[in-house]
Amino acid sequence: MNRFSSILLACMALCATATVMAAAAPASNALTPELRAKLAGKIPGATPQSIRETPIPGLYEVAVDTSVGYISADGRFVISGDLFEIASRTNLTDARKADARRKLLSGVKEDQMIVFAPATVKHTITVFTDIDCTYCRKLHSEIGELNKLGVKVRYVAYPRTGPNTNSWAKMEQVFCSRDRKQALTDAKLDKEVKSPNCGTTPVASEFALGEQIGVNGTPAIITETGEYIGGYLPAAKLVQYLESGKRPGL
Repeated sequence: MNRFSSILLACMALCATATVMAAAAPASNALTPELRAKLAGKIPGATPQSIRETPIPGLYEVAVDTSVGYISADGRFVISGDLFEIASRTNLTDARKADARRKLLSGVKEDQMIVFAPATVKHTITVFTDIDCTYCRKLHSEIGELNKLGVKVRYVAYPRTGPNTNSWAKMEQVFCSRDRKQALTDAKLDKEVKSPNCGTTPVASEFALGEQIGVNGTPAIITETGEYIGGYLPAAKLVQYLESGKRPGL
């Protein structure tokens, strides 16, 4: 069971216990402190800030990190899916998730990342990367072209096989290197990277961040607006996406 499924089950349990919510007027979208507190107390991992009104009267958004769902004011119904505004053709759920990704990434300092930056930055992407992933290597082979096109690439660690694996150990070696950029390049070229034990590295915390954000494969590219691009795009097409906001066909 995934994290948000647990949240939805907890929401459904409210209908049996939350008589205060049952008294709420379905047509009203006023999120009172009492209703917020009641919901927050029943949803694992949620905080009062993760519950808010939606444009639909009587329907509330519940968010934990980048997981977003909806619950009715009386606690009887939960919805797992995207909410669209027809007039503007806006996916409100995607917008909420993008905002959550930006906020999560804002807590990571660049000195904890491996950054390849051009002299003049036009766009910034944050990439959850793995040493052994084929498409991570392909993306990295175009790092020079991306920089020439004005794209700043900020790498964070996401060894897909998890802790106590060879890929994880390689990533630790990279982050313990004096020249992390060169070490990452060497590792992605299957060159052995030997570094002294440097104690704690950001690998574990960055992997945990990827789990929070919902990374389900690598490379996972997060744009400066918080949009998630799952997988590799050639440099030119990636820049086209960043400038237009529309994913080009491959």
